[in-house]
Amino acid sequence: MKLSVIITTYNSEEWLRKVLLGFTVQTEKDFEVVIADDGSTQKTVDIINLFAEKFKHPIIHVWQQDLGFRKSRILNKAILKSNSDYLLFTDGDCIPRKDFVAVHVKEKQEGYFLSGGYFKLPMSISNEISDDHIISQKCFNISWLIKQGLQANFKVSKLTHNNYFAAFMNWLTPTKRSWNGHNSSGFKQDILDVNGFNEAMDYGGMDRELGERMFNNGMLSKQIRYSAICLHLDHARGYANKERIKQNMEIRHYNKKHKIIRIENGIDTLKI
Repeated sequence: MKLSVIITTYNSEEWLRKVLLGFTVQTEKDFEVVIADDGSTQKTVDIINLFAEKFKHPIIHVWQQDLGFRKSRILNKAILKSNSDYLLFTDGDCIPRKDFVAVHVKEKQEGYFLSGGYFKLPMSISNEISDDHIISQKCFNISWLIKQGLQANFKVSKLTHNNYFAAFMNWLTPTKRSWNGHNSSGFKQDILDVNGFNEAMDYGGMDRELGERMFNNGMLSKQIRYSAICLHLDHARGYANKERIKQNMEIRHYNKKHKIIRIENGIDTLKI
């Protein structure tokens, strides 16, 4: 297979259903889906079962007990369960455009990871998106979104279907080419080389910290935020904790300053 798509989720069944539907209509079919589940209930299993026959390769459901926000750990577990040497990471609240996987496959390159972005929707439009809107790709149509109440501004240019404009904006944008948990990809070995995600970190910057250690290891990154498009569905973030976010920033600052590549609390702990 050309890659493994790793999707994080936690008790967000309706959003996950919309996301999985988006992956059923991808132009590139040769990929597997790995669900990195941070302790959801049976309702999430029921949603996954609905899509069991919808993909070329079997869905892999990696689950861990709900002991609080442990995204780094479930991602490390999902990495070990994946069957491809190239991994695409996204979240269970991000509907992919039909060329999402194809763009990551096309742009992958040795020595680089790919840095994508998202287009954030308000809750009103997130709820409005139906199955038909996803299958027809109408939800990625700028005029349709504006009719649903989306404020028209320059940000909607992310949804362009013009490949030349997208390539130009990828080059022009001042946004850093960081590792973004909702839309980034890289070779599995490059992720293993830095010992995966840092399980000492909670919500807030744990995805970017992985990318920063990959940079410390000599990696480069490519900007594809205008080419690989996903719609971010709105939701509450009850797990956000200011003190933990502050601690995460301290870890990132230390690792940058000291050029840390491999952390202790990483994927190796799962191999023991």
